[in-house]
Formats: sequence, C-alpha cells, structure tokens
Amino acid sequence: MKVEIPKDLKAEVPPTTFGRILSATPVVMAVVATMLAGLSSSEMTRAQYDRSLAAQQQSKAGDQWSFFQAKRLRGAFQRNTAELLQSVSEVHAFDPAALKQWAEGKADLAALLNSPSGQEALGYLQRGTVPGPSAGPSLDPKLQAALDGLENLKPDAEMAKLLAPVNDQSLESAVRAAKDQTESLDKATQPINKAVDQMDGLLSKQAGAAGGGSSVVRDFTGARLRYAAARYELEARLNQAIANLYELQVRKSNISAERHYARSQKFFFGMLGAQLGVIVSTFAIAARNRNLLWSFAAAVGLVAIAFALYVYLYL
Repeated sequence: MKVEIPKDLKAEVPPTTFGRILSATPVVMAVVATMLAGLSSSEMTRAQYDRSLAAQQQSKAGDQWSFFQAKRLRGAFQRNTAELLQSVSEVHAFDPAALKQWAEGKADLAALLNSPSGQEALGYLQRGTVPGPSAGPSLDPKLQAALDGLENLKPDAEMAKLLAPVNDQSLESAVRAAKDQTESLDKATQPINKAVDQMDGLLSKQAGAAGGGSSVVRDFTGARLRYAAARYELEARLNQAIANLYELQVRKSNISAERHYARSQKFFFGMLGAQLGVIVSTFAIAARNRNLLWSFAAAVGLVAIAFALYVYLYL
C-alpha cells in the first residue's frame, strides 16, 4: 500500500516537528496496515495447513480403527468357534505329550513337534497365552491425562485444556513407540503362528488319512482357536492405542487451526483500524483543525499497533 500526500497539502503543513510528524503519520499507518495484512494472511495459511494435517491424521486414525475392528471380529469368531466345538464335542485341556504320542510314526508331524519352534508353539498353546510385545516407554503424565479424557469422552473445551501442555514431539514419540510395540508383537508371534499353522495342516491330513479325527486333534483345535482369539485381542488393543494417539493429534491440529483462524481475524480487524488511521490522518492534513483529527488518527494507529501486539503475544 503506497500513500502519497498531494503537494498542495504538503505546502500547508507547517515546517515544524509537529508538521513533520503530521505528514509522516499516513505513511506509518500504511506500513502498519500492510504489516497486519501480512500477519492475517500468514495466520490464515497456517490455519489451512493445520486443517489439512488434521485430515491426514484422521485418515491414519481411521486405518487403525479399521484394523482394530477387523481383529476384534476375528478374535470373536475364533472364540465363538472354540465354544461351539466345546459344546458339540468333548474337548479336554491341551496336552502336548499326548499329541506327541499320537504323532509317533508320522515323521513330518513328529519332526515339527520336536523342533525348537514346535516346542515353543506347544508351550503357548498349552498355556493359552501369547508372547507379549516389548515394553514401551512410560507415557508422559500429561499425555496420559489427555488419553484418559479422550476415552471418557470429555467435551472439546476440556480436551483443549488437557492437550495444551502436551507438545507435538512427545505425542509423535508416543505414536512411534506404539507402532514399535505392534512390530515387536508381529516378530514375536510370527514363528509361533507359522508352526501352529503347519501343525494344523499336518494334523488335518493325518486325521483324514486315519478315517476321522480323534480327541487329541480336537484338543489341539480348541487350543489353537483360543490362542488365535488371544492373539487377535492383543493386536486389536495395540491398534486401539495407536488410533487413540492419532485422535489426540487430530484434536491438537484442529485446536491449533482454530487458534490461527481467530488470530487471522483479529489481525484483519487491526489492519482495518490502521487503514482508518491512514484515512483520518490524510484528512487531518487538509483540515484546519489538524490537531484534533491528527490526534484521533494517532490514537487509532496506536490502538491498532497495541491490538496487534496483544494478538501476536497472547492469543
């Protein structure tokens, strides 16, 4: 914005310190208005960036919720199948020794059962447990409080207060740690899952060749179903943890976008005030009662500058 004072108006300005200040006021106000317009545009750009980032984070959270739902459904299906098997036939507690005895003379199955991976898989099937993921770092208490608020469905105003002390770096570190736990669980269960699947295939083949199943095979099937249900349940909980952290990122990005949008509006209002100062100070040069109009223009300019500083520092 460029302001030029007409020469005939300059001629009427007294060549004093007050006159020089009077003639410089429109230029100063124009500079202030331009600065505030730039700040308003910058804040609006940052608000749009945060909105876009929130949309990306929401997409990632949606993927994790989809994984969570799918694995919960698979786990429920495995558990229901195990209960159905228990209700229609006699299923006992799984005994690896009985399975090894039944597998005598069946070279492929016996070799698999006695291998290190087979022994480990049999142990987990007997206990009905799943190898746990590596222990992640403890969460920041402020981040844990925000997670608790999210799980308790706190309103947006309370979530904004809970998320205010949580910095982006700690939140991103928590997401990476949660993903590392998921990967460590996959690595820990991969050899066991492979051994269990091989056992199931060989047992089905051997039972079919023998003309039907046996109680040992049914016991193994029940243990396999319970193990799979526990594994899917654990994986679902890990996906849920990641999804909750992404949801916090979404909330934080949206809160930041709202803040920048509000700042942009206030800087825009400050720019309008500075432009008003330009207009009034220009009229002050042309009017006889210069002192009153110039004082008003200067007051408007000072208010615009003070308002801009307040928005920049405190909002």
